[in-house]
Amino acid sequence: MLATLGDLIDDIVVVLHSPIHVASDTEAAISHRRGGSAANVASSAARGGHAARFLGQVGDDPTADVLLGELRQSGVDVSMVRRSGTTGTIIVIVDAEGERTMLTDRRACLEFANPVPSWLDEVSCLHIPLYSLVDEPIGATAQTLIAWANERSIPVSIDASSTSLIASIGVSKVSRMLRELKPAVVFANEDEANMLDIAGPVGDALTVVKRGPKPALVYSADGSAVAVPAIVVASGTDTTGAGDAFAAGFLSDDATEQTWLDDPVGACERAHRAAASLMNGRLT
Repeated sequence: MLATLGDLIDDIVVVLHSPIHVASDTEAAISHRRGGSAANVASSAARGGHAARFLGQVGDDPTADVLLGELRQSGVDVSMVRRSGTTGTIIVIVDAEGERTMLTDRRACLEFANPVPSWLDEVSCLHIPLYSLVDEPIGATAQTLIAWANERSIPVSIDASSTSLIASIGVSKVSRMLRELKPAVVFANEDEANMLDIAGPVGDALTVVKRGPKPALVYSADGSAVAVPAIVVASGTDTTGAGDAFAAGFLSDDATEQTWLDDPVGACERAHRAAASLMNGRLT
């Protein structure tokens, strides 16, 4: 089972039909979507037929009822989710090129505290976005789960998440954190990798650098690198959640039960297919 720890949140997606007219009206298509990087990874893995568990906190409110219901319906185990406070919201602004700007209010997500070891029962991999490591008490919860996972020899995956997040924490601090937590896998997009000066494996971690339509780079612990071609999608496609779908595809077994441990290049190919499938599904 793949377990993810982090946010389940209400996304309000605003797809702009033109550049924003400051202090005036701008035409847009506005919709609600279940969001949160960790929740997205769990949902994508479950839809692909892989057992998945989401660990996190949501509000004690109707919004959380809907979000949990959708996640449960996708096949994700949400039995360990905590409920208290108010569910968070993110406004996602998508421009004509498909690029996203996010306005974030995480609320209850940050209050996830008091972990218990049974959260890791039956877990084969623990995935944690960097978002879950920097605020408290969720940051302490995540670090405790990582320590327990390492004690049980459960591989840990960390996603670098966001250049603005890295900048707010500090590049040196994030780099040190990634080394000290000893993840088995690190994901970063090209901008995050450039900011963190990733040009090879991070410590002993298998390190995957996503580069949009360009081939992803897979760095093994021995320093070797393989470029894995991406699947090109239509220009301007909404990329929201594509990185999470990529992580889910990478960390999930294939039909022959090959894992990223056995075949990281094959896992990266699955990851590209998962991300492309998510984005192409929005065009139909």
